Amino acid sequence: MKKFNISEVIDSLGVNRFTWHIFFLIGLAMVFDGFDYMIVSYTMPQIAIEWGLTAVQKGSLSSWSLIGLIFGGAIAGIVSDKIGRRKTLIYSIAAYSILTVPIFFVHSFEAFAFFRILTGVGLGACIPVVATTLSEFVPTKRRAVFITFGMAWMIVGWVLAGVVATFLVPRLGWRFCYLLGGIPLLYAVFLYFKMPESIHWLASKGRKEEAVKALQNAEKIATGRCTDWDSAGLIVPTPPKVVGVKALFSKEYRTITAGIWIMYFMGCFIVYGINAWLPSLMLEKGLKLSSAYGLAIAQNCAAIIANCSTGFTSEILGRKKNIVMSFIVAAVAIVIMASVGNNFGAILAANIFLGFAVNYAITAIQPLIVESYRTEFRNTGVAWCHAFGRVGGAAAPIVAGIVIQMKLGYSMSFLFYVIPAIIGTIAALMFVKSETKGKSLDQLAEEQINSSVYNS
Repeated sequence: MKKFNISEVIDSLGVNRFTWHIFFLIGLAMVFDGFDYMIVSYTMPQIAIEWGLTAVQKGSLSSWSLIGLIFGGAIAGIVSDKIGRRKTLIYSIAAYSILTVPIFFVHSFEAFAFFRILTGVGLGACIPVVATTLSEFVPTKRRAVFITFGMAWMIVGWVLAGVVATFLVPRLGWRFCYLLGGIPLLYAVFLYFKMPESIHWLASKGRKEEAVKALQNAEKIATGRCTDWDSAGLIVPTPPKVVGVKALFSKEYRTITAGIWIMYFMGCFIVYGINAWLPSLMLEKGLKLSSAYGLAIAQNCAAIIANCSTGFTSEILGRKKNIVMSFIVAAVAIVIMASVGNNFGAILAANIFLGFAVNYAITAIQPLIVESYRTEFRNTGVAWCHAFGRVGGAAAPIVAGIVIQMKLGYSMSFLFYVIPAIIGTIAALMFVKSETKGKSLDQLAEEQINSSVYNS
């Protein structure tokens, strides 16, 4: 009887038809997720005018869904490790889709906030399970690339939100943008029939026969044939002593947990703060609505390129070096954007560089997050890191609103983002102790077991 593990089989198949099948299934889910979140930034100026909001209230429009993301991510991480990646993804898409439509009918700041919090719960569940699922389906040597490409799909949704808002808002008003938020419900139904369960998750639950069948299905899609694997020969890493949230703060994991939480918090603070206020700041700078929206779209297009490229660099430099470099470059881009004059060409160039740099930084963290935890509590680790990061994302638009309300000028509206970029750099240098590049999930699990035995 031949012994084998899941990582060996997936790695032997390389990048194939099955890999791309999963990538595009999950990718479309992230497009819808990105659209639902970012549409707030593009409708914020019109909502603020209609309801007579203050700068702080206006900034908080983007924060309400992030509050929901915090709770949704925290809950869904635990749920996903219990009921599976597939069900969690489907339920989360259906939830945020159904809860977005009522915003078309709201007529108050309070009602808008209520529904955006509920919508955010679904959004928060979706994003971490996508990163986790991709990490468990793709070959080791291309894991970082596919994880960061997966995040790029979300930015495609951000760009789509800008395009839709540019077309719809001047013609039909801001409300119709939220009516379109119901479309992903149809995709959730489609995923119910097409999305397979994570093979690593099935094996971690002791469901070896199902895991082998899923492995054979992947092999058949990839090569047109399948090996007659014996489930008794499937090697599964020894289960950890502690799982769930408690494991994240155990002796073996508390250092890396602190590091990725701080880095992701700072990354979210920068990205979500800038994205929420960019159209409004450009309007205050004297640009037309179409130009302000155009800059935001251009920045998000640059973010797509950043997300795609950071995975390749991570596979070359390693996770830690890539993260450190990315936060330093982000700080430089922020200073340039803060110093730019009123020439539109200069603003456009600085804006594109900024969009590339800050999104490169936050996405550079993603591979390290999924690789830092065992399958048994991987999505709990990913989701709780994302949830903590969203605290920074939720706080940023409000803090930025306070800074803007202090009337310190355009430059200070950007310069204060240098502080979280510096903190992110320091966290990467201090807390990332080991390199995960080039190691399979089964290999990482064995190393974590050995480390646990050694430390005990």
